[in-house]
Amino acid sequence: MNPGPRLLIALGAALLILGLLWALFPQLRLGRLPGDLAFGGERWRVSIPLGTSLLLSILLTLALVLFSWLFGTRR
Repeated sequence: MNPGPRLLIALGAALLILGLLWALFPQLRLGRLPGDLAFGGERWRVSIPLGTSLLLSILLTLALVLFSWLFGTRR
């Protein structure tokens, strides 16, 4: 079977779950985690989301490992 449709269904399900989590838990404070840097003056602001980037990187890595394990080629 062609893996294309399965991939699209899995990506759609993942986006749906992320959207529901985002709507149900607005207090997650992504962008304002410990490790996120913010500098500013009177008329400017610079934000460097290091903590958020690290968290998203870990979550995406775990999701890809799980996806590879579930939908990987069988030998």
